[in-house]
Amino acid sequence: MSFTHKSLLDQSLGHIATTIAGATAVFHQNKLDFCCGGEHSLRQALAKKELDTAPILSALRLLQQQDGEITDWRSKPVKQLIEHILQRFHQRHRQQLPELCRLARRVEHVHETDPNCPTGLAQHLDDMYQELESHMIKEEQILFPMLAGGIYPVGPISVMEEEHLQHGDALETLDKLTNNITLPADACNTWTALYLGLQELKEDLMQHILLENQILFVQPAVNQRADSQMCCGSCQ
Repeated sequence: MSFTHKSLLDQSLGHIATTIAGATAVFHQNKLDFCCGGEHSLRQALAKKELDTAPILSALRLLQQQDGEITDWRSKPVKQLIEHILQRFHQRHRQQLPELCRLARRVEHVHETDPNCPTGLAQHLDDMYQELESHMIKEEQILFPMLAGGIYPVGPISVMEEEHLQHGDALETLDKLTNNITLPADACNTWTALYLGLQELKEDLMQHILLENQILFVQPAVNQRADSQMCCGSCQ
């Protein structure tokens, strides 16, 4: 999809993130919240962060010219999107978090006297895992079957959106515990692997929430709108 610079500025971050391949990387580099603040226009987000529009617009335009492939999930059957979310995100989170918990415990034990040690990270990841597992089970057993049947229940969707806000808060806490997932210069291999995995988890969870809030939870007739007013929390 092609936009002029003016119209691109007026598109929501969530819409750009789901229509331009690679846009999420540009947003992440500039700390633009396409997930939690996905309903805001690019213009609003840049103004709030007091960022120069030119380099970001140029980067997005370059991505458009490269014409990278991105699946337009708005045009796909709901059941296909649900299956994608289950395989790409639910299954992946269940693989990621136990290993990250193990690595965090190891780093905290070995480097407990290091001022850069992410003290409390292992417990925070344990909490995230329990909360996310409970959330995914509710989606799998209650909400997703209803959506697959063409039913969009306001109550269950609202509950899931509220829990997405909590996941966003958890990502904010993760950033605080790890200095924005920044490795110290003398980090060992375990520490390095931990932070690499944390970055992947953060990006995956943001993309996961984006697909649900911006597309899956929106009724098909409403889904044609570029801007959904749904967001997840505070994860940049």
